[in-house]
Amino acid sequence: MASIWVGHRGTVRDYPDFSPSVDAEAIQKAIRGIGTDEKMLISILTERSNAQRQLIVKEYQAAYGKELKDDLKGDLSGHFEHLMVALVTPPAVFDAKQLKKSMKGAGTNEDALIEILTTRTSRQMKDISQAYYTVYKKSLGDDISSETSGDFRKALLTLADGRRDESLKVDEHLAKQDAQILYKAGENRWGTDEDKFTEILCLRSFPQLKLSTNSHYNPLCSFDEYRNISQKDIVDSIKGELSGHFEDLLLAIVNCVRNTPAFLAERLHRALKGIGTDEFTLNRIMVSRSEIDLLDIRTEFKKHYGYSLYSAIKSDTSGDYEITLLKICGGDD
Repeated sequence: MASIWVGHRGTVRDYPDFSPSVDAEAIQKAIRGIGTDEKMLISILTERSNAQRQLIVKEYQAAYGKELKDDLKGDLSGHFEHLMVALVTPPAVFDAKQLKKSMKGAGTNEDALIEILTTRTSRQMKDISQAYYTVYKKSLGDDISSETSGDFRKALLTLADGRRDESLKVDEHLAKQDAQILYKAGENRWGTDEDKFTEILCLRSFPQLKLSTNSHYNPLCSFDEYRNISQKDIVDSIKGELSGHFEDLLLAIVNCVRNTPAFLAERLHRALKGIGTDEFTLNRIMVSRSEIDLLDIRTEFKKHYGYSLYSAIKSDTSGDYEITLLKICGGDD
C-alpha cells in the first residue's frame, strides 16, 4: 500500500541500490572519525527516502546500540543539526514535534499551527495525533485547548480530529446548501455565525469546496455557489466578517483548497525574505513536502516571485545547512 506521506511530485525518491547496513556503517564512520564527514552524511541522508532512512535508523541502533538522532545531535550543531535530525525522524513524529514546539514556552506560534493543520490530510492527522500521544503522553487536542481560545480553538480542534471528508466526488446539491448556509451565517445577517464557517470549511473535502476549473462539465463547488449567491468571493467575506487568528486559519484553508503548493510557496517566501531567516518554517516545509509536492511548490515559487526557490535558499543560508537544503530542493528553476 502506498504511504500516506508520499506523493508523486516530490524531489526525494527511493534510492535504487539501497542497503541499510552499508549506509549505517558509512554514517557511523562519518560521525566517529576525527572531525565529522559532513559531505558523506548529507549525501546519504538527502538521497534516501524517509522510509529508507527509518531502515537505516533501525540498522544503526542494532549495529551500534545507539540512536542515530542522538549521535547526530552530539556531533552537529545549529540549523544544520536540526535539519539532519528532521530527516531521520518519521513524518508523523516530526509533525507532532513541530506542533509541540509551536505551543511550547511563552506565546504560541499560530502560523505554524495553522500551516500544519491545514495542509495535512485526515489520515495524516490521525497518525500525527497518535505520534503526539506516544511522544508526549498527552493528547494533541488537550494541548491545543490549553494554548488557544475561542473560535480559533474550535476550528483547530476540528482539523486536529482528522474528520475532513477525503472523497474526490463533488455533490452539487450539498455545494448549493453549504453556500446558502455560509451566506446566511455571514453576509446575510447581523453578526456572524462562526460555527457554520468552521463546520463547512474544516469538514468538507477540498474538491467539494474548490473553485471548479478545467474539465468540460464541472459540477459547481461550494466556493462557486457562494460567489453566485453573494456576488462576493469567499475570501472577501471571510476578511469582512471575521478577525484575528480565526480569520487567518479560514483564509489558509481557502488558499490550500485552491492551491496548496502556492500556499506553501508563500510561506517559504516569507521565511526567506527580509532580515534573518525563519529556519523553523523553512526546515519544516522543505522536509515535510520533499516527498509530496516540493516540485509543485518550486514551480509556484518561481511563478509568483520571479526567482527560484533554489536561488532564494542559496542567498539566504550558508555552509552545510545550505548544501543540505539545496539537495532537498533538488534543482534550480
